[in-house]
Amino acid sequence: MKKICIVFLGLAIIILSAVGLTLTENNTRTEYLRIHIRANSNDNIDQSVKYKVKEAVVEYLTPFIADCKTFSDAEHLLTDRLGGIEDVADRVLKENGFSYTSDAGVKNEQFPTRKYAGLVLESGFYDALIINLGSGTGDNWWCVVYPPLCFTEGNGNYVYRSKIIDIINDFMSREK
Repeated sequence: MKKICIVFLGLAIIILSAVGLTLTENNTRTEYLRIHIRANSNDNIDQSVKYKVKEAVVEYLTPFIADCKTFSDAEHLLTDRLGGIEDVADRVLKENGFSYTSDAGVKNEQFPTRKYAGLVLESGFYDALIINLGSGTGDNWWCVVYPPLCFTEGNGNYVYRSKIIDIINDFMSREK
């Protein structure tokens, strides 16, 4: 009976999550919080430093975002840490000889359809941490901050997490 309840609970969580995360109209809040880093230009040097900034920002945010249990937690964390995010980005820019700085903010913007390791986020409006490097007119890098899909371990390999699986595993570990 306990196993049937666990399976039923898991299916209910998956179904409710799928329904709750579906976009219904423009500007509808989703439970995905994205990250978008825009390079100063499409020059190779600006594109190269964009990835260095990305690595430093992800490293800075990883310990904090890992503790976020909800979208709201993640959004508040990013808003509270905008100055720190800009400091990290500006340090990388300065260390690499750039005179321009960064500008970070949490905004609701339109994104095209993107696929992340089997997860498809349809085009639409999403809240996102937007980091402009200099003019921010170059090509960009983007991913998902919450749930944390883009955070690296020390070796640079991507680690994909599912909040649903985390919740189920947490529940099952308490039942033992």
